[in-house]
Amino acid sequence: MKHSLVTIANLTKEKIEYLVEMAQEFEKYPNRKILEGKVLATLFFEPSTRTRLSFETAANRLGARVIGFTDPKVTSSTKGETLKDTIIMVGGYADIIVMRHYLEGAALYASEVAPVPVVNAGDGANQHPTQTMLDLYSIYKTQGTLENLNIHLVGDLKYGRTVHSLLMAMRHFNPTFHFIAPKELAMPEEYKQYCREHGIKFVEHEDFNEDIISQADILYMTRVQRERFTDLMEYERVKDVYVLKAAMLEKAKENMRILHPLPRVNEIAYDVDEDPHAYYFQQAKNGLYAREAIICDALGLTIEDVRNDKTIIL
Repeated sequence: MKHSLVTIANLTKEKIEYLVEMAQEFEKYPNRKILEGKVLATLFFEPSTRTRLSFETAANRLGARVIGFTDPKVTSSTKGETLKDTIIMVGGYADIIVMRHYLEGAALYASEVAPVPVVNAGDGANQHPTQTMLDLYSIYKTQGTLENLNIHLVGDLKYGRTVHSLLMAMRHFNPTFHFIAPKELAMPEEYKQYCREHGIKFVEHEDFNEDIISQADILYMTRVQRERFTDLMEYERVKDVYVLKAAMLEKAKENMRILHPLPRVNEIAYDVDEDPHAYYFQQAKNGLYAREAIICDALGLTIEDVRNDKTIIL
């Protein structure tokens, strides 16, 4: 059965584990022709590097063709075409639509009017469910489990859609979250209320130091997103509040891994790149396998279809 992926909040524990398992199958053999004859449309109304390229690479490695745009200025939306008309029109050309949009709720709306499955590649400061799936896959790969982990979220917790989505996804796995942010970028009250309603343990900090890092299984760094600020003075005040340096990792657990949805600006110093705790570039690579799984699942292919696939290219 074909279906859209708009929010991580709707995924059951079993579905998350299923997609992680499917991503493992694609990591074993990422090159196939299982989607030969299919067309994937990427509609990016907001800039992207990793998300767009990993979706397009995933489609290409699975034998599908890719159409789409990276700049809405070259589309008929500049002539006044509505999002609804754009989605219906593209849905007539493609088998699946991957969309990033600057408006919260745009992906849900697109999924309601589209004749084909829609995958949300980020809608404003709201959700980024495919990033969350690659985050979950990265956590599983590095920790061997998703259960009972200390996850430290650092930086822009107000506008960071990746941390909002991760919070919702981890509700099934008994995490303890540490929210580390300046007051201006603290985790919004609605997400703290979500934690309370779902029995998710959390602690808030404004300090960011070796002792706090020493408790983490996952240290999830985020960029302070200039594009979300209406007051640039406020951005300048908070942009470099937390900078992770290699010297701060001396007390870190051996199993601890540093994640970051990228791009980074100043929040992770370059001397961290050589540290064995650094995992953000491998995390980005995991996006290929996670998104191969997401595309196939959205198009109605099962894990058994993947395991029985005879189109593998070695």
